[in-house]
Amino acid sequence: MTTNYLKLQFYSHPRNQAFARDAVAAFCVELNPTLSDISDVKCAVSEAVTNCTVHAYRGNLGLVCVECEIEDKKLHIKVSDTGRGIADIQKAVQPFYTTLPSDERSGMGFTIMQTFMDEFSVNSIQGEGTVVYMSKTFNSEVENA
Repeated sequence: MTTNYLKLQFYSHPRNQAFARDAVAAFCVELNPTLSDISDVKCAVSEAVTNCTVHAYRGNLGLVCVECEIEDKKLHIKVSDTGRGIADIQKAVQPFYTTLPSDERSGMGFTIMQTFMDEFSVNSIQGEGTVVYMSKTFNSEVENA
């Protein structure tokens, strides 16, 4: 049963990456996370939103949508765009893979998202966009407000 829900939609400006990560961190406070939990969530969200800005829209303006749900002790996060899409997801989730090899980037961050979250998946259709799903279970007691 979902106990809380958040939906953010914003332009793919790089300056909105911090906004998205801080908003999701604030949203999950009701789960009584540790500082490490908050850091994990912020890092994963930042990587997902950065992918929208850098890879999906490649510097052009587009919409990024971040949705969060709290279900029991679990935070579900969905980050989506309507950008270029990913041609080969299997290749894209490999460490250091990037769609912009001429850039000084260390990859698309999917490995980081997988490391910091308990569940991770990515769906994409070329020319239509990408959706990243992530979940993290918090071990502390949830207090109902």
